[in-house]
Amino acid sequence: MNFRCIGVAGEMFVLLFFVLMAHTADGDVSYSFPEEMKRGSVIGNIANDFGLDVNKLSSRKARIDTLGNRKRYCDINLNTGELTVAELIDREGLCNERISCPLNFELVLENPLEIHRVTIQIQDINDNTPAFPKDIIKLEISEISVKGARFRVTEAHDADIGNNGVQIYSIERNEHFILSVSAKVDGGKTIELVLDKELDREKQKELTLILTAVDGGTPPRSGTVAIHITVLDANDNAPVFSQAVYKVSLPENSPVDTIVVTVSATDADEGQNGEVTYEFSRISRTAKELFDLNENSGEIKVKGPTDFEEEVKYEMIIEGKDGSGLSSDTKIIIEITDVNDNDPIIVIKSLNNNVPENVLPGTEVGIINVQDRDSEQNGQEQNYRAHLQENNKPGSSICSVSATDPDWRQNGTVVYSLLSSDVNGASVSSFLSINGDTGVIHAVRSFDYEQLKSFKVLVLARDNGSPPLSSNVTVSVFITDENDNSPQILYPSPEGNSFMTEMVPKAAQARSLVSKVIAVDADYGQNAWLSYHIIKATDPGLFTIGVHSGEIRTQRDISESDSMKQNLIVSVRDNGQPSLSATCALYLLISDNLAEVPELKDMSRDESSSKLTFYLIIALVSVSTFFLTFIVIILAVRFCRRRKPRLLFDGAVAIPSAYLPPNYAEVEGAGTLRSTYNYDAYLTTGSRTSDFKFIRSYNEGTDLTLKKTQSAVDDLEGLGAAMSDSFQFVYNEN
Repeated sequence: MNFRCIGVAGEMFVLLFFVLMAHTADGDVSYSFPEEMKRGSVIGNIANDFGLDVNKLSSRKARIDTLGNRKRYCDINLNTGELTVAELIDREGLCNERISCPLNFELVLENPLEIHRVTIQIQDINDNTPAFPKDIIKLEISEISVKGARFRVTEAHDADIGNNGVQIYSIERNEHFILSVSAKVDGGKTIELVLDKELDREKQKELTLILTAVDGGTPPRSGTVAIHITVLDANDNAPVFSQAVYKVSLPENSPVDTIVVTVSATDADEGQNGEVTYEFSRISRTAKELFDLNENSGEIKVKGPTDFEEEVKYEMIIEGKDGSGLSSDTKIIIEITDVNDNDPIIVIKSLNNNVPENVLPGTEVGIINVQDRDSEQNGQEQNYRAHLQENNKPGSSICSVSATDPDWRQNGTVVYSLLSSDVNGASVSSFLSINGDTGVIHAVRSFDYEQLKSFKVLVLARDNGSPPLSSNVTVSVFITDENDNSPQILYPSPEGNSFMTEMVPKAAQARSLVSKVIAVDADYGQNAWLSYHIIKATDPGLFTIGVHSGEIRTQRDISESDSMKQNLIVSVRDNGQPSLSATCALYLLISDNLAEVPELKDMSRDESSSKLTFYLIIALVSVSTFFLTFIVIILAVRFCRRRKPRLLFDGAVAIPSAYLPPNYAEVEGAGTLRSTYNYDAYLTTGSRTSDFKFIRSYNEGTDLTLKKTQSAVDDLEGLGAAMSDSFQFVYNEN
C-alpha cells in the first residue's frame, strides 16, 4: 500500500537502477563557445573528446538529447564526430544578465548503451549597444544653485556583461557642467552633472548637453542621450525613498494586477516641487513585459505570466522625480517563488522491446528518466499543503489526504488517523481531527494568525489486514492573515479623557515639524500597512500629515491671523479589505509663552484652588481627629484621678517596704545619708504597689536631706495612668 505519490518515487528508483546498470564513460566534457555563431559552426569534436570510434557512431545511434524542454541548440555530425551549432544561440535571451550561462545535454549511444554529459558555456560577445531609457533627459535647475551642486542623471543599460558592458561615460565640453561617475554598492554607477559655473537665467534659459556611454568591447559600442536643462528658480530638496532596496517575494503564476510592491518617496519641497512621480530607470526587456509601474502611486503590478522555471529573480531601478526634475532612485528585487505547477515527465531513454528468455540477471534492458521542472519539495517524495484563513469556524474542513491499497477487501481498506504529536505544547488532537474513512481533515478550533502561523502533522494510513500495513505523510498547515486588528495609536493617547497639548512657535515656517502620530498594527503584510489622514482641523490649510510617516508639519508660515488654538482629528487606516481605522485628537497652541494663553491661566488657577481646598479638607479632618483624641485622653485622666490617690497613698500599702532599699527613711523624716540616689516612680493603674527604677548616683560623701518640693507634691496629686515623675529618697547604707 502506498500514497499516490509513491508511484513517482518508485519510477525514480527504477530510473536510478537502470542508470547505475548502464555503462558510462568516466568524466564529462565541457566546451566554451561564443554566442551568435552561425548554424553548422563546429564547437568541438565530441567523439575524440570521449574516445569514441567515429565509424561506429551511426551504428550505435549516437544522438544529442537535451534536458527538460529546451530547444535543440546543438547536434552531432555522425560522419566526423563534431559537435555543431543547430540553432542560433542568443546569450541574453537565454540567460539574461547572469554571469554563467551553461547549456547541458547528453550524448546517448546504444549497443552497448552509454550516456555522456556535455556542458557548453556560452560566452558573451559585444553584440549590444549601450542605451539610455529615454532619448532626452530633462532637468530643471534653479539659477541660485551654487558651484558644486550635483544633479543625477539615469545611467545607460547594456545587455552584455563584464567588459562588454558600459565602462565609460563622457559629456561634451561646456562652460557650466562637468561629469562625475561613481560606483554603487549593487555594481551600477551613479552619474551626476556637477555645476562648475553658476547659471544665469537672464543670460541663458535653456541649454542642451550630449552624454555618451561607451562599453568595453572590441570594437567598442556607444550610445548617447541629450540632456535638456531648463533654468528655474530654487528647488533644493530631492525626493527620498523610504528604502534604498525593496526586496519582495512573488509566487509564480500570480494573476494579472497583483500588487507586487509599492515604492514611496517623499519630497520636502512645496507644491509642484514636492510632487513625486515614478518611472523605471533600468529594467530588462523581459521584466518590462511582466511588470507595470503606476507613475503616481508607485505601485508595481503584475501584467504578464511569471514562471519560476524560466527566471527566479528580477532586478530593476525605479527613479522618483519631483516637479522640478530633482530625482533619486531605489532598487527593486523581485524573487519568484516556486509553485507546484508542473507534472512529472517520464522519458524513456532506451528500451529493448524483445528480451530473450535466457538473459542474464543484471542485463540492462532500458533507461527510464523521470523529471519534474519544479524545485525542491515541489519536484519530490508527496507533501500536503493546506491553507486556512484565521478566525475560521471550528469544524471547518482544511484538506483531504488520499491513499490507495491494491489489496482486496479488508486488506485494501484504508483507515486514516493522526499520529500523536505536540503543537506549541498542546496535543495535535486539540487542533485538528480527521475522518477515518474519507481522510478529510477538520479544524477543531479557531486559529489566530498572530498566535500561530503554521504547523505540521503526520497522517497515518493503515489497512485492515493481518498484520496491518501502514504508511504516513506530512501535512503542512499554513494560517493566512485576516485584517482583524485595528491600528493601535501609541501617540498621542487615543483615550477621550487624555488632554495632550503641544506648543507651536509663532515663528514656525512652512514644512516645520510640529508633532507626530505613532501607530502600529498587529496584522501582517498589507493588512498592517498604515496611512495617516487629517479628517478634521480648525484650519484645514495650516497643517498637513505625512501619509506614511505620520509627521505633522505646517503647510505655510504661521501668521498673526491664525487662531491660537488648533485642534486636529487624525485617522489611521490600514490597507486591509475592508480597511480598519482608529482616530486620535491633537491639540496645538500657537504661542511662544504659556502665560499668553488665557485658558491655561484659568486652568492653572482652578487647579491651584482645587489643591488648596483639598489641603484645607485634610487639615480640618486632622484637627478634628486630634481634638476628639485629646478629649478622650482628658476624660480617661480625670477618671483615673478619682480612683488613684487612695490607692497610691493609703498608709502602709501605698509604697511597700519590699520595693525600697534597706534602711529606708521616710519621706517626711529628717536625717543624713552617705549617698543620695535619684529614682523614677512608675505607677501602674489597677495596682496597689509602685515600682521604682534606679537612675544614677550623686556625689558620695555629701549629706543631703531629701526635700519634697511643691512641684513634686503637685505632680503626685495629678499623677495618672502611664505617667512618671522623679523623686529624691534618703538612703542610709549603714
